[in-house]
Amino acid sequence: MKTTIYSTHKFDKPSIENANKGKHQLNFLEFRLTKETALLAEGSKAIALFSSDDASSEVLDILHKLGIKFIALRSAGFNHVDLEKAAELNIKVARVPAYSPYAIAEHTMALILALNRRLIKAHNRVREQNFSLNGLTGFDLNRKTVGVIGTGKIGAVLVKILHGFGCNILVHDIVEDENLINLYGVRYTDCETICKQSDIISLHVPLTASTKHLIDAKHISLMKQGVMLINTSRGGLVDTKAVIEGLKSKKIGYFGIDVYEEEEGLFFEDHSENILQDDVIARLMTFNNVLITSHQAFLTETALTNIAETTIYNLDCFEKGKVSGNEIP
Repeated sequence: MKTTIYSTHKFDKPSIENANKGKHQLNFLEFRLTKETALLAEGSKAIALFSSDDASSEVLDILHKLGIKFIALRSAGFNHVDLEKAAELNIKVARVPAYSPYAIAEHTMALILALNRRLIKAHNRVREQNFSLNGLTGFDLNRKTVGVIGTGKIGAVLVKILHGFGCNILVHDIVEDENLINLYGVRYTDCETICKQSDIISLHVPLTASTKHLIDAKHISLMKQGVMLINTSRGGLVDTKAVIEGLKSKKIGYFGIDVYEEEEGLFFEDHSENILQDDVIARLMTFNNVLITSHQAFLTETALTNIAETTIYNLDCFEKGKVSGNEIP
C-alpha cells in the first residue's frame, strides 16, 4: 500500500524502513503535514503522521479529496487529529498506544535530577574551568513528597522509580491502580491536595478539553513555595504564561518540560540560524531554573523500534481489512 510518511527525521527513518521490510511503498517526506503540504500525499492510500503534524478538519478535507483512507499515527497522543471529521469522512485512524513508558518516565526522572542538582549549570562551569560549588546546592529526594498526576503506563513506571528514591508519593487519576497502592504505598487524592502538599509535581495525563491548562494560576497559587513542576506529557496541560508569573514570584522554584503548548513548527526543527519568534518560550529560556528539552523523552532505540513496528502493523491491518486493536473510535 502506498503510504506517505510526513515529518520524517534522521532518527526515525531507519527504524521504519527496517520494520517495513519492503512490504509497503513508502514515500518519506521531511515536511510536516499542513494544508500546504497535504497535496504531497497524492497517489497514496494512507499517511503516517508524527505528533507535530496537523490533521485538522481543513487538512482532512484535502486528504479525503486525494483519496486518503487511512491515517497511521506514530504516537500515542492524538490531539492533533480531528477525529470527528475523520469519522465523518470515513478515514480510519490508528495509533501506537504504548511504545515505551520507561523512556518517558526515565526522561522525567532525568529532568528532576538535573534541575535539583543543577547539572547543566555545573557542567557549563567546569568547561570554563570554574570549579566553585556556590549556587549548586540541591536537596535529598528521599522522603520528599512527589505528586504524580496520571497513573497510566508512564505514570505507573515513574511511581516505581520514585519509590526507589524513597519518596512519599501522592497520585491522581480517574481510575485507581490497586497495584500501585499495594506495591508502593501511593495515596490517591485530588489535584488540589497534590498542589498543596507536593515538593515535586509531574504531569502524565492526555490532553483533552477537561485537562487543558490543568496547571493554571489557581493551581499554582496552591503550591508550596519553591515547588518543582515537570511536564513530559502534553504542552497544553500547562498555562505557560501563568508558570512564568510563578517563576518570577519564586512560587515555582524549578520548571522542567519536554513539551510546550506552542511547539508546533518549533520543536523537531533546527532554528539556530533564525530569530526566535515565540516570545513566551524565549522568556522561559531566560530563567536559570528552567530546563527545556524539545520533545525527546520518547527518543530511545526501544521506543523507536516499537513505534515503527506498530505503525507498519497498523498499515498491514488497514490493507487487509483487519482489526489491529489500535484503532481510535
